[in-house]
Amino acid sequence: MPVLIEHIDAIARKKQRDVLFVLFNDPDTPISASATLTRSRVHWRELPIRQTLIDWLDSNQIEWDLCGPIASVNGMPGYRGQIYIDVLFDPNLPECQSVLNFLEYPDGTFRFPEAELCCLRLETAMLNAAHDESGFWERAAKGF
Repeated sequence: MPVLIEHIDAIARKKQRDVLFVLFNDPDTPISASATLTRSRVHWRELPIRQTLIDWLDSNQIEWDLCGPIASVNGMPGYRGQIYIDVLFDPNLPECQSVLNFLEYPDGTFRFPEAELCCLRLETAMLNAAHDESGFWERAAKGF
């Protein structure tokens, strides 16, 4: 069944704050220059850490959802397993500390090389604010 997946920048604009999300990667492939793209074509369904994270979030009553990469009028990559975590990014808050402790070691390195925790700043998401205007995507599609 089809699922509507929001872009992470649209989620940030709706929440009016920085947002956390997780990318799933093949740890043996060097990272790309873009924080919104996964490292390789490894299928996210093949990575056990994704289900482990979902189970952990659910067991800790932390809201989450599927999310797409930052929206771009230059193309639309397919869904790569990204998960938005509905926690305010503030390392002083217990809920954020819990997420950070689950996904990162105390030195900030990733505990699971296949799961990369990212924070999209609201100011970056606002660069795409025009995408929220009525008819934006319809007008953009005419250019293809």
